[in-house]
Amino acid sequence: MFKVKGSIVALVTPMEKDGGISWQSLFDLIDWHIDSGISAIVVVGTTGESATLDISEHVQIIEQSVQHSAGRVPIIAGTGANSTKEAIYLTVAAKEAGASAALLVTPYYNRPTQKGLIKHYSEIASEVDIPQILYNVPTRTACDLLPETVAILSSLENIIGLKEASPDTQRLSQLQKILGTKSKDESFFLYSGDDLTACNFLIEGGHGIISVTANVVPKKISELCDLALGRNFKEAKGIDAKLRKLHQALFVETSPIPVKWVLNKMGRIPPGIRLPLTNLDEDYIPEIELILNKLSLIN
Repeated sequence: MFKVKGSIVALVTPMEKDGGISWQSLFDLIDWHIDSGISAIVVVGTTGESATLDISEHVQIIEQSVQHSAGRVPIIAGTGANSTKEAIYLTVAAKEAGASAALLVTPYYNRPTQKGLIKHYSEIASEVDIPQILYNVPTRTACDLLPETVAILSSLENIIGLKEASPDTQRLSQLQKILGTKSKDESFFLYSGDDLTACNFLIEGGHGIISVTANVVPKKISELCDLALGRNFKEAKGIDAKLRKLHQALFVETSPIPVKWVLNKMGRIPPGIRLPLTNLDEDYIPEIELILNKLSLIN
């Protein structure tokens, strides 16, 4: 049974300057995150540039990540697509590779209705016996997975959670109300998909964070989650306050542009990123370098 709480990193996909996947950097990142106490790793999600990976690369990253992690930490595979058929294909591949769960973003661009979302996710759940986490990020997909729809889908045995990245500040309380005991007894997990508000999300009853910031400071995000889940709210807020400017800096341009620049600056990954994403605008560099220096992440 998949029961993961706390800090989950939305891992970048390291790339060489020419855009080729840097496998050794990927393995090194996985080791670093495991050593830093991360609860689970999401590979080939939106932060992992899934939109610009071809299907064979997508599947290979899942396979190699599962193989390298060797059971030390759950690997959650991003398998969402705006085609139900493709999402099923990727989710089957994730199960066959040995992933612990699949993360399925709402279909983007084609903007399905709530009825369409129910059919989409129900079809995947019926076809692939693997724990599945819904992912709602309407600012990127132009599709909002409403709480009432989540409640219907939560009745399916292998849909076990939701990554919620809606800008609606009332969304967590709405979800908790409509899900009732499911979120309290941890039969359905609620994960924050927004680093800036994630600490409050945990304090208000969320179960974890699927975090971009954890790419850069995995140990700190793990500590924040442990403190918040342990009801040490003052200490958790203290860590969050120190990371607030970093949270903001990692979204000055479309993610993962800033986080990949930071990791390259830290010597963790090569500089590659795939078009249509580009390298970080030079105007942002002095401010971000100042933040990194203050956090002792670079010299």
